[in-house]
Amino acid sequence: MSAEKISIPKSGIAGLKENWKTDILSGFLVSLIALPLSLGIAKASGFPPVMGLWTAIVGGIVASFFGSAPLTIKGPAAGLIVICAGAVEAFGGEAIGWHLALACIALAGLFQILFGYLKLGSLSDFFPASVVHGMLAAIGIIIFAKQIPLALGIAPALLKGKTTFELILSIPNYVLNLDKSIAFVGLISLVIMFGLPQLKSKIVKKIPPAIIVLLSSVILGILLNLGGLENALETMPLLKVDNLFGTLGWNIDFSGIASVHFLKYFIMFLLIGSIESLLTAKAVNGLDVFRRKTNYNSDLIATGVGNVFSACFGGLPMISEIARSSANINNKARTYWSNFFHGLFLLVFVLLALSLINMIPNAALAAILISVGYRLGSPKEFIYVWNTGKEQFIIFVFTILVTLATDILMGVSVGILLKFIIHAIEGVPLGSFFKINFKLENNQDDNYFIKVSDVLVFSNYIKFKKILESIPTGKKITIDFYNSKMVDHTVMENLHNLAVGYERAGGVFEIKGLEDHKSLSKYKYATRIKFK
Repeated sequence: MSAEKISIPKSGIAGLKENWKTDILSGFLVSLIALPLSLGIAKASGFPPVMGLWTAIVGGIVASFFGSAPLTIKGPAAGLIVICAGAVEAFGGEAIGWHLALACIALAGLFQILFGYLKLGSLSDFFPASVVHGMLAAIGIIIFAKQIPLALGIAPALLKGKTTFELILSIPNYVLNLDKSIAFVGLISLVIMFGLPQLKSKIVKKIPPAIIVLLSSVILGILLNLGGLENALETMPLLKVDNLFGTLGWNIDFSGIASVHFLKYFIMFLLIGSIESLLTAKAVNGLDVFRRKTNYNSDLIATGVGNVFSACFGGLPMISEIARSSANINNKARTYWSNFFHGLFLLVFVLLALSLINMIPNAALAAILISVGYRLGSPKEFIYVWNTGKEQFIIFVFTILVTLATDILMGVSVGILLKFIIHAIEGVPLGSFFKINFKLENNQDDNYFIKVSDVLVFSNYIKFKKILESIPTGKKITIDFYNSKMVDHTVMENLHNLAVGYERAGGVFEIKGLEDHKSLSKYKYATRIKFK
């Protein structure tokens, strides 16, 4: 489809009038996906389950009007479960911990707004791809390990204080001590979550597996009388969701602001939440058939506004979430009104269907989260990173192991440090990590020719990207790496993504001069080094 034939959807009220049919339908379908995920994420995070719905409602009804990524869906994310649960535990447990954790989330939201105004939306470009993959895989493994016992009917009280490694090693014991009725619901739910997407039927593929899980698990819960299974071990077979307006209020507590825990979790909510949200916005930007260019700074502001508003009244941290955003695009959404309607439908559900929501078995929510965790840390992810290069795989594995042994912030920090060390071993001068040498030429035909010298790696790429983004659209950009000693994997992937976006907007983007560089793997965007 040529650029001339694409009619960009209008925004604002004009966009609503023009696209309300497709956006309402997409918003409704996305809300069906968001409903169980929001409940499960909140419960796994140590927050009241209804606060997961509140976060998604705010992400739709409030944050929609502040960002420039029109097709992203904002709400609670599985990738932040580990941080939320850690903050709640550090601040004293579920009774009071979530109130203190809210202060970290709200302050992180304020800084996201500030970062947006300071035009720091390129923050995510600094983090090496292998570190980001390792962080997400570690989060997936943690979710997987923590939810398996719950899907088997093991009492949550028996899981307190156990590390991820201990949970994984205890799985055989949990299987031997499972509750048959609860485990049956969990097993059926897992079969649906993993089996339904494998069916080739086009009709079946349009139905969110999580909705089938909820409906079938409610029926099974009634047949198995799960509501009567609560016992001395505090097994909670069914979800307990309070009335939204009975839970909403000024829930935030700033009394822990001077503690070490506050600083730690504030940084994690700010950095990890911003990175995940910006990465999603970038991915959605590439999928938008209308070739709209996202202003990442504005999207960061929108995320921050949503986080401040949500947290003050008890909500979880929100991001632009990739699975729901992808579903929004697949449902042919056209404007940000689809995100608005997704939030509106969730509000209707929580007001009119609370009794039905409270019939959902916890094992079903655990199964849904297990599938999410598996996607984040699946064997395919390990194979993919291995194929990008052995040095990338080392960084990936170290990031995972350190994250599992300590926390996300330490895992990411060690991953970045290891990346620096490997680059130093590969011959990158210390003075080149944050400095880039290049020459930009612009001829009379409006062609832009950039000659890069020395190295271009993740840590100096942001400066280079700003130069590229300053070039008008519709021109020809040629980047010559003949005199460059190294172009790392993260930069190669980022340049590819920039090239796709630039060419979709009608320009030409060419990379040359890598013929004499050695690729560290067969992967198309692997690190390239020029040896003397």
